[in-house]
Amino acid sequence: MNHIFKKIWIFFRLYWLRILLGIAGAALLILSVMFIFYCWDAFKDLENFTKRQIAGQMILLLPMFAIVNLISLPLMFGMQFYFMQGGGLGSLKVDKAKVNVKWDDVIGMEGAKREAAELIKLLKDRKLLKAIGGKIIKGTLMMGPPGCGKTYLAKAIATECGLPLLPTVGSDFVTMFVGQGAARMKSLFKRARALAQLEGGCIVFIDEIDSFARPRMADTGWGGATSGNATINQFLTELDGLRNHESNIVVIAATNVNEDELDSAIMRAGRFDRKIHVTKPNLEERKAIFAFYLKNVKADPVVDPGLLARKCLYFSPADIEGMVREAGLVALRESREAISMKDLSVAYDRVVFGLKSNITLTKEEKVWTAYHEAGHAVIAYLAHPTNDVIKATIIPHKGSLGFIYQRSVEEMHSSNRDHLLANIKVSVASYVAEQLKFSRTSSGVGGGRGSDFHHAMNVAYAMVWQFGMGKSGMIGDMDLVMNSLSEKTKAVLNEDVQDILQSCMKDVREILGSNMPVLEDFAQELLAKEELEYDEIIAIFERHGLKSASRKAETPQV
Repeated sequence: MNHIFKKIWIFFRLYWLRILLGIAGAALLILSVMFIFYCWDAFKDLENFTKRQIAGQMILLLPMFAIVNLISLPLMFGMQFYFMQGGGLGSLKVDKAKVNVKWDDVIGMEGAKREAAELIKLLKDRKLLKAIGGKIIKGTLMMGPPGCGKTYLAKAIATECGLPLLPTVGSDFVTMFVGQGAARMKSLFKRARALAQLEGGCIVFIDEIDSFARPRMADTGWGGATSGNATINQFLTELDGLRNHESNIVVIAATNVNEDELDSAIMRAGRFDRKIHVTKPNLEERKAIFAFYLKNVKADPVVDPGLLARKCLYFSPADIEGMVREAGLVALRESREAISMKDLSVAYDRVVFGLKSNITLTKEEKVWTAYHEAGHAVIAYLAHPTNDVIKATIIPHKGSLGFIYQRSVEEMHSSNRDHLLANIKVSVASYVAEQLKFSRTSSGVGGGRGSDFHHAMNVAYAMVWQFGMGKSGMIGDMDLVMNSLSEKTKAVLNEDVQDILQSCMKDVREILGSNMPVLEDFAQELLAKEELEYDEIIAIFERHGLKSASRKAETPQV
């Protein structure tokens, strides 16, 4: 019986405002009905003239009464909710999420699942934890790029444990009033403790924790830093409080930034004891994700998830989901009942390259762009040791007049000198191709971030200043000590950068100069078709008896 009363008391603490408003509304309704009956009894005893006069006044007053109440009551209750559940007093309105993500539905992140499985086991079996003399893991930080399933995994953990999930985002604690963020943090954990007592446990999920958990700093006089520091301090206090009370609360946080970008006090042992790195899926995981999403739609039986997985290197689960969804829209637009490989190919282009632009090129611009892109393609095919050219176009996308798309034959996570030099050569190939064809160059090779020269300079700069690959032999990450370097040292490093660029330019000029027929052929094919796919690109080079420089040429291509 005491247990039942305790649960009723906790339930009242959680939902007291709603309960009181419900009671108040019911009381007003009952009093209104009683008042009507009372007035009716008194109304029957009045004279006819008096009755008509009162009836007339009531007819005039009733619309005014209704209008006033329709305006004032929502304002009154709205202000009450604002101040008591997320407004002026700093409370945070957060309800437990209704989640039903099954553990088997989490695919494409097997490493992260193994880490999370231990946490689930300890949450479900507290006796096992006590038997080994351990303490429950109170904080778990999930790190990784966006779209890789951190939130999805947190929901699956809550479902698997059978515990309520309190979801919130870090930006909820960044406010314009000093102290409000700390008050909201306190409100969140107060609610979590009540839910834990009511339902036997609770998981607090804070997405984008870096919004408030950046390193603390001194206040500059406006109070912003003080408020941020107070929020972090309150968060640390709550985490330490969880260690001292067996309330069965676990905090799961997610972030896209590196661990060293968060406050060091948050990351120390005893707070976030477990760190789960959620990475982009590998080949087998991408295959499983494609199979999962294609199973939920009507797809042509010939659609091969393995083929799609090989094509979509470095795709996140969100990218794959978006690609399948886009393919469904393409099929619907063309009145087909099932998604075909062609639909998925169109969707792939949408995800990777974006929509086609409405820019209309002049005839001269088309010719110039065709040779510009042909230069990229020829060098990428003949000189890049790891990449294949899978698409070339002179149809404008995302502000560019054309592009080639090259992709690693297999997933790579580091680059050596040959790979970096090949990237530079592909970038400057457009400049050399324009020189060879037109004896002059265009603004298409430069002009800001993302341009050919910008990319080439970035790679050459990194090789010299960060990777120790310059001709002078200087080693070390010079960017870290740039302010202490002498002008002479900087000049030597910059000479190394220019030496790499000039050397790559010379190699490209020799390759293109001896392969002008294939450059001409490629450009003319682009002018005729505007877009070339992988098979068409391979056919051009095979006509001239040329093979790809890719080290993995024997790998099946997409």
